[in-house]
Order: sequence, then C-alpha cells, then structure tokens
Amino acid sequence: QVRLVESGGGLVQPGGSLRLSCATSGFTFSSSAMSWYRQAPGKERELVARISSLGGSTNYADSVKGRFTISRDNAKNMVYLQMNSLKPEDTAVYYCNTVLKGPLDITYGYWGQGTQVTVSS
Repeated sequence: QVRLVESGGGLVQPGGSLRLSCATSGFTFSSSAMSWYRQAPGKERELVARISSLGGSTNYADSVKGRFTISRDNAKNMVYLQMNSLKPEDTAVYYCNTVLKGPLDITYGYWGQGTQVTVSS
C-alpha cells in the first residue's frame, strides 16, 4: 500500500524558513520521481517542485525558484522541501506526490494528507 506522510508545516514569519518532510512506503522509492504541490484557499493545486528518481534533476515553479530546494534521501525513502525567504503568498497546504505505473501502463497519482504552511507576522 502506497503511503505518503508529510510533516514540518507550521506558522512562520515572512522571511523565515521551514523544512517539509515526506515519509514514503509501499513502492520502490528510488525508481520514482517525487513532487511537492501546494494549494492555497480558493486556488487550484499547483506544482511547486519535482525531483527525479535519483535526484539528478530538479524543477521548480517560477514563484519559488531561488528560495525553495527539493531533495531526497533514497536510503530513507524520504523527500524534503527546504523553504527559505518565505512570503505570505507561500501560505498553503503542501502535498507530497508521486505517480506510479500500474497494470496495462495505467498511471496513478498518490498524495499525502498535506501539511499546512502559514506565513504571517
């Protein structure tokens, strides 16, 4: 059973930092790209960052480039999101995500329960 569990969210002042973690199980982590998404109230869920299976390639939303860093530890089946220079507009629920291929090459998206990040003074 695929499981993704986020942690590390909280309340932080503008300019502060947080590190989100996502613990995974139930699939071959080292073979799977991982992503972080976020969803702010009244807005659609958006991709924040993605990292390839071995960590050699990363992609970021323009809004977080230079401030956020995605990383992974394949020995621990963990993915992280280091968030620096946080802004109020970063306030959202952050979700860990992976897409896995099942029978007949059908892909399935898996999500964690999310962790709330609030940036406010």
